[in-house]
Amino acid sequence: MHCVRKVTDDIYWIGANDKRLHLFENIHPIEDGVSYNSYVLLDEKTVLLDAADWSVGKQFIENLEFVLNGRPLDYMIINHMEPDHCASMEEVLLRHPETKVISTAKAFKMMEQFGFCNLGETITVKEGDEMNFGKHTFTFISAPMVHWPEVMVTFDTTDGVLFSADAFGSFKSLDGKLFADEVDFDRDWIDEARRYYTNIVGKYGPQVMNLLKKAEGIDIKIICPLHGLVWRKGIGYFIDKHIKWATYEPEEKGVLIAYASMYGNTENAAQILAAKLCEKGVTNIRMYDVSKTHVSYLISDAFKYSHIALLSVTYTNDLYPPMEEFIRDMQRLSLQNRTFAIVENGTWAPQANKVMCKMIGEMKNMTLLNEKLSMLSSVKEDTYEALDALADTIAESLK
Repeated sequence: MHCVRKVTDDIYWIGANDKRLHLFENIHPIEDGVSYNSYVLLDEKTVLLDAADWSVGKQFIENLEFVLNGRPLDYMIINHMEPDHCASMEEVLLRHPETKVISTAKAFKMMEQFGFCNLGETITVKEGDEMNFGKHTFTFISAPMVHWPEVMVTFDTTDGVLFSADAFGSFKSLDGKLFADEVDFDRDWIDEARRYYTNIVGKYGPQVMNLLKKAEGIDIKIICPLHGLVWRKGIGYFIDKHIKWATYEPEEKGVLIAYASMYGNTENAAQILAAKLCEKGVTNIRMYDVSKTHVSYLISDAFKYSHIALLSVTYTNDLYPPMEEFIRDMQRLSLQNRTFAIVENGTWAPQANKVMCKMIGEMKNMTLLNEKLSMLSSVKEDTYEALDALADTIAESLK
């Protein structure tokens, strides 16, 4: 049975939710699922905006046929041809061979690479091109590397609807909701929106800012992304979040404490550091064991907080592998403008400090608060005092 919702009087959401998928892109845990959003315009001409992943293909096709209600499908716009949005497009074209496919030249090339070849009549568009479908006129805006090179976004100049491809998306299944104003976004959604952006798009901050600058020149009333909630109220709030993420500015003054511990001693140091910070009035703290936490959650909070404390045991005369993975991901995603504190542990030849300092030094605009805090196997009185002093240094830096 169909499951659709109206976005405006003549634009429908016809997407579907996947709560069975365990890993998005086969890497990022999605305990609350994900939505694949697709939209249909019913005007003098009918227009499908993006398709859906094959995992929800049956529901997507049923939704499409219900909304069309016997009408032909005149056009299909592909803003982003990544298979989680494009995999079912050939099924659409088998059912609707009359459909003309609209996309960018680079997208059509990539469709060939993925084996999507039976496309029928195609229309290639570029930056600034327009098409009229009756009452509605769509403008096409290039958005390369947000987050693939073929991406465009489509703006409905009639109703002010921005079909934003993967921009402004989020993890989480919609579960009946569609609009951001139907949920408590700060309580239930912001962490997954940040985790989605930082891990999927995070490396491409300059490209996101280019798109946001283009958006300043248009009157956006509704944002329709390919994952997550549709925005019709409070759009400025969500854009401001994206500006912070895209410019690598912290959302909050606070401390992310990430530790790598084999036998509990480095964890003990992390707990002492957190307690000392709280004693000094710094309570906006989030702590993770890097061995038990998927790196996507660590990255999300690394983008959120201004200060990051890394405490790691030495391992095979090097850095503990999960800690190394975390720092490598920060490098890969171009994280900048953070303040670090470093603590190492080792039994006979501590090396973690040297490796962490080198890796942080390779990143852009990073501040290191302490040169070295080294513990031998477990926390002793001198280490305890050094952790207290480090907490003073972090607290002073947060002022």
